Amino acid sequence: METIRSFKGYGKVDELEQQAFRRKTRKRVIILIISSIALVAVIIGAVIGVVVHKNKNDSSSDNMPATQLTPAASLKAVCSVTRYPDSCFSSISSIDASNVTKDPEILFKLSLQVAMNELEKLQNYPSKLKQQTKDPQVIEALKVCETLFDDALDHVNESLSSMKVGSGEKLLSSKKIQDLKTWLSTSITDQDTCLDALQELNVSHYENSNILKDIRSAMQNSTEFASNSLAIAVAGRGFIAKDMTFINTAGPEKHQAVAFRSGSDRSVFYRCSFNAYQDTLYAHSNRQFYRDCDITGTIDFIFGNAAVVFQNCNILPRQPLPNQFNTITAQGKKDPNQNTGISIQKCTLSRFDDKLTAATYLGRPWKEFSTTVIMQSTIGPFLNALGWKEWVSGVDPPTSIFYAEYQNVGLGSTTSGRVKWAGYRPTLTTDEAAKFTVGNFIQGSEWLAEANVQYQESL
Repeated sequence: METIRSFKGYGKVDELEQQAFRRKTRKRVIILIISSIALVAVIIGAVIGVVVHKNKNDSSSDNMPATQLTPAASLKAVCSVTRYPDSCFSSISSIDASNVTKDPEILFKLSLQVAMNELEKLQNYPSKLKQQTKDPQVIEALKVCETLFDDALDHVNESLSSMKVGSGEKLLSSKKIQDLKTWLSTSITDQDTCLDALQELNVSHYENSNILKDIRSAMQNSTEFASNSLAIAVAGRGFIAKDMTFINTAGPEKHQAVAFRSGSDRSVFYRCSFNAYQDTLYAHSNRQFYRDCDITGTIDFIFGNAAVVFQNCNILPRQPLPNQFNTITAQGKKDPNQNTGISIQKCTLSRFDDKLTAATYLGRPWKEFSTTVIMQSTIGPFLNALGWKEWVSGVDPPTSIFYAEYQNVGLGSTTSGRVKWAGYRPTLTTDEAAKFTVGNFIQGSEWLAEANVQYQESL
């Protein structure tokens, strides 16, 4: 392994050579960590695929005589419905127990064990990589990854623990399947957040330019909110906030400046206020519910990969920096089997004040399977007629996104001039819209009553 000593001469280090070393080290670190995460993401993606298609597997297995199914054939059938069938089969078949069972539920449990084993290997990897670099930006990003990997492992471990059942209890009940999908979706999101932090560092060829200074400044904010240096970070299950205000006073000049980050499953925010500019509210992961809240910001000011419903909230875009536009949402669904997305229901979308003149959009798709629905809401005249904004200027988003509007009113709700993306739906059927309600999207009827807050379960 190349070390900084190789650049030393006559008792000192040449600055240009030191920069070259940092560039090489940073590139190695990013490649190593991304390769490792990719492996784990493949395995966990396969796990989620098994959960999503569990019922289909059961019915097809029941219709086929047991004598025609070998353990290997059963495993291949289970893995065939996943996004990564080859890695699913090879990783699970390496476990001896998979060679003696044809039960899809047991195979699913084994797939969880595989995912947990890989995450355990990955858990201490950032600590080792920190010893290979002296670049403070890389070290901070790796600290972020350490925390996120711990969280990801916790979620997979929680999924595995939930598979323990008593006598006569179903291994995979409907409620348990929803819990598993949420926890495994969060595990993927945790790892993807680590990637986001590291990929922002892949700009070392700008070492001596003002561009790098700007990027480092932006990276400081990114690593701060991902490493619990936010205004507030929530990770415990069942967090409830009522009548609270969360403010980031950094101002628009600081660009990304999160006021609040939540990764709490079954979290509730009631009559709260979130006030900042870019990236105000980071709904990172798990199931979340916001009711009667005020949310103010500029670019992507509601973002993340939670399964989240905003109901009866005031969403208030404000004037950004010169030459900037506003996007209310930026959803980060990375895998089609994740049960995540942003649902905005019966909210009011209006200007924060009369200063707003910048082009303003409902959102832009951040990831390949971004999912956002605005329904039964009042949209003011401030909105650009296109409604939505592409992530890369002039490039349509992937056809795999799901963006839709349903029964909105107000001067900004007309959809005739909206974008023509393949993944955009100007309207939905009642059944389609119902999938994004409190009752269906976040299973709110099972847990919101305990929070003692108002909510509407259906359309």
